[in-house]
Amino acid sequence: MSDGLDEILRFRGRSISGADIVFIRQLVEANPRASRRRLSALLCEAWNWRQPNGQLKDMLCRTLMLLLHRQGHIALPAKRFEAINNVVARRSRQATLTLPLELSPKMPPLEMSLKALGPVEIAQVRRTPREALFDRLMREHHYLGYTRSVGEHLKYIFQAQGQPIAAMGWSASTPNVAHRNRFVGWTREQSIKNIHLIAYNTRYLILPWVKVPHLASHLLGEMARRISRDWQQLYGHPIYLLETFVDPERFPGTSYRAANWIFLGLTSGRGRNDLTHKVNRSRKNHLVYPLGRNFRRHLMRDHEQG
Repeated sequence: MSDGLDEILRFRGRSISGADIVFIRQLVEANPRASRRRLSALLCEAWNWRQPNGQLKDMLCRTLMLLLHRQGHIALPAKRFEAINNVVARRSRQATLTLPLELSPKMPPLEMSLKALGPVEIAQVRRTPREALFDRLMREHHYLGYTRSVGEHLKYIFQAQGQPIAAMGWSASTPNVAHRNRFVGWTREQSIKNIHLIAYNTRYLILPWVKVPHLASHLLGEMARRISRDWQQLYGHPIYLLETFVDPERFPGTSYRAANWIFLGLTSGRGRNDLTHKVNRSRKNHLVYPLGRNFRRHLMRDHEQG
C-alpha cells in the first residue's frame, strides 16, 4: 500500500496512490483468465489485506476494485456467471420456507408492559439461515429500507411470545467523525488505525405492531452486554464503543438517552464522502455508548488490524 504521497483516492481510511493503481493493472494483466473474485483475492494476498481473524478482506477489496473500474482507473474482466452455491441456496430456501411461519401478514398486535412481554430471545443472524428474515424486515418496515453492508457487520433479530418484535443492524464506522474523535482523544491517524474497534448502529427497527413501553431502551441495554463478544467470535476482535446517528426531524432519540447513551452533538450534514464542504443532508444527533470504564485506554492502544 502507498504512503499517501501520490494519493488518487482514499478508501475506508486507506490511501490509494498512482503506484497502487499501476500494480492492480499489472495484476489484472498477469492473470487474464482470473475472475473478479479471484483477482480481489490475489490483491488481498499481495497487500496482506486481512481481517484480525486472518481471513482475507475479499469483499472490501472487491468493492475497491469495482470503484476503480467504474472511475476508469483499471479495467476489470467482464462479470462471469456465478455457479450456484448449493449450501447458500439450501439455506436461502430454508429461510424462505420459514418466513411465513415467523412473520405472518396477520401478526397479532403486542400491546402490553415490558414485564408482561416476558423473555426476549436475541439471535445474531449474520451468516445464518435467518439472515434473510432480517433483510426482509428492514426492506418492508424500516423507513430507510434495506441496504447491503460492506465489511464487518452484525445483524440481530429479537423475538418474544413466538414472533419477531425487533431487529438491529451494526456495521463498521468511519474514522472521520470529529465529535467522536475528540471524545475518545484520537488523532486522525489513530482514528484510521483503530476505527475497527467501534460499531455503528445502522438500523434499529421495532416492528409497527409492537407497542411495549421502554422496549427500545431495554433492547439497547441487552445489545451492549453482548455485541463485543459476538464481534470477537465472528471477526476476531472486540468492540469498545458503540455509536449512532439519529435524524432529529424524525426521532427524538429518547430510547438511546434512556439507555444512557451520551449525546456528543450534531453532525456537519455533509456525509462521509463529502468533497464540497457544503451541507447536503439533514444534520444528525450523534450519540455514543462506551463498553466499559477503560474504553479510552483500549481505543488508544496500538492495535494490529491485519
